[in-house]
Amino acid sequence: MIFITAKFKVLPEYADQWPEIVREFTEATRAEPGCLWFDWSRSLDDPTEYVLVEAFRDGEAGAAHVGSAHFRKAQQTLPPHLAETPRIVNTTIPQDDWSELGELAVPERG
Repeated sequence: MIFITAKFKVLPEYADQWPEIVREFTEATRAEPGCLWFDWSRSLDDPTEYVLVEAFRDGEAGAAHVGSAHFRKAQQTLPPHLAETPRIVNTTIPQDDWSELGELAVPERG
């Protein structure tokens, strides 16, 4: 899968509205057949920073995402709300879902 993490530094006046600003883009991306997940989180240390964790089935699915109409629209509508260009980590890994974090295994309860 293609695994991507991106940090978005949002202008302070838009920070609380960011989930709504990206809602249409998020919903359209999640509906793509090759999207495994597309999840936003807000930083605990910086309320103007959002982290996007996303994954796509393969390179073809990633290319379809970048070539989509909703991606092109986001390229136009999101930057005016940002304080800087988002930073990204993008890699291909040989799995198709989350793995368990064995070092913090939770024992069965019962």
